[in-house]
Amino acid sequence: MASEDGQDNDEILLHLYMHDYFIKNNMHETAASLRREASVPDNSVQIDHPQGILKEWWSTCSDIILKEYSEGETYAQMSDHMMQTEENQNTDDMLQQQQVICDQSLGFFTKDSKFHVSGKCHTDLHHKSFFFGEGRSLNCSTEEVLCCDFSSDGKLLAIAGREEKVLFWNTEDHNKFVTGESHSLPISDVRFKPNSTMVATSSYDKTVQIWDSAEAGKSPLKLQGHGDHVLSLDFHPRRMNLLCSSDRNNEIRFWDINQDSWTHIFKGATKQVRFEPRNGKLLATSSGNVVNVFDVQTYKLYAVFKEHDKEVQSICWDPDGKHIISISEDSARLWSVSERKSLHELSSTGNIFQCCTFHPWNWKFWIIGGYRSFELWNPFESNKTLTIDAHKELVSSLATSIEPEMVASTSYDKSVKLWASP
Repeated sequence: MASEDGQDNDEILLHLYMHDYFIKNNMHETAASLRREASVPDNSVQIDHPQGILKEWWSTCSDIILKEYSEGETYAQMSDHMMQTEENQNTDDMLQQQQVICDQSLGFFTKDSKFHVSGKCHTDLHHKSFFFGEGRSLNCSTEEVLCCDFSSDGKLLAIAGREEKVLFWNTEDHNKFVTGESHSLPISDVRFKPNSTMVATSSYDKTVQIWDSAEAGKSPLKLQGHGDHVLSLDFHPRRMNLLCSSDRNNEIRFWDINQDSWTHIFKGATKQVRFEPRNGKLLATSSGNVVNVFDVQTYKLYAVFKEHDKEVQSICWDPDGKHIISISEDSARLWSVSERKSLHELSSTGNIFQCCTFHPWNWKFWIIGGYRSFELWNPFESNKTLTIDAHKELVSSLATSIEPEMVASTSYDKSVKLWASP
């Protein structure tokens, strides 16, 4: 039986319950968007619940989705969760209602979407609403791809690595173009200048180069002065002329790109440097197995985090600038910057952790790149993760675009992939 606008009654019911869930959990913008796009009617839901009935059966639906798109794997968690749901709800009618809506949710998430869910759930999670699927894949290099970064508007992705040039990928029309000139050795890091078409790259050739993606054929600005491989760099979020870079000698340089010269040198970073994203008052760095946080005005240490056993491979701020996640091969750690302490730790349990970024539409979740896969982790709730198959080799870097909501990943398998909400 179909309604006048062509929607099945079950689909209308699904949209009603999703809208109810969003409203009751203060997700009003999402609810409004769903109402517009799905023409959600004003009907009241048949089964009322303080947080929305979706809260009770969301995990069950998610496991069904994963089972459908995971090469026929079976999951013990499905049976356990359905038994628990049956006990809590105490009615067979409720289970039947859940099954109908879950079946419909398969179509809602995948059938009409250009993205597909490609993950495998190896452990149960309290929330599964952070699924994202692979959208586009680009075999962009004949060498290993090591780094990537989104422009502020998310329209361009800069990609670089051992091929020594910068490739720009338009995320809207998927056209790509490459810079004319290049470094003489592999590129270790690439970062967009905020709200700009400018990109900076660091390289093993001991230089920093600044490119304009709007003028790819133009020669880059070269900053020289480092005495060893330059391994990372970052633009300040507010002071548009300020660039920071670090090299293998543990040296940090601040550059005034308008003057083409460095302004200050101090010690404390080898692997990576990242400015706090809100106002840039702090700079987080990794040096060996230590994470340092410096005051940008005084160059003095604000905090030191020393609990990693192995070398820190990657660091990332959350968008609010309150927390840092740091990655070593054997663990991930979440730090409170203001409290100067470790809040949570996640063991790699055999995976090889390499890189990290925050989830684009739920900042409580973190995406950790490892060997061939991602681990999706909410450190505030659990040490359990969702594993998503991603690449054929080690995931070398991750980048997040908040608007539009996307994640990019690069790999030693010479490819880059875009991921978004299914």
